[in-house]
Amino acid sequence: QVQVVESGGGLVQPGGSLRLSCAASVIIFRLYTVGWYRQAPGKQRDLVAEITSGGSTNFADSVKGRFTISRDNAKNTVYLQMNSLKPEDTAVYSCNIMWRTTNYWGQGTQVTVSS
Repeated sequence: QVQVVESGGGLVQPGGSLRLSCAASVIIFRLYTVGWYRQAPGKQRDLVAEITSGGSTNFADSVKGRFTISRDNAKNTVYLQMNSLKPEDTAVYSCNIMWRTTNYWGQGTQVTVSS
């Protein structure tokens, strides 16, 4: 059974940084597009950033210039580096891996930005 596990969330002050990790137990991880999504209370889940198998990246306008995404296929892991965090970045961050018609979600990790 495929497992997708997020880690690295927590409480951080405004202006601070966090690095989230998404690790997946799939054999051909390098072929998957990986996306980070977030959902704040009472709001829909939105795409934050994604990285394709070829390394192309895409970011939501609200995080451009502050967040970066990278992957280490040898470790089956994608990282989301979040800098200059704002209170409005507070949400549950979830990872999705997708290849052809299959996709898997992790359980999510809470990120809270507050002083």
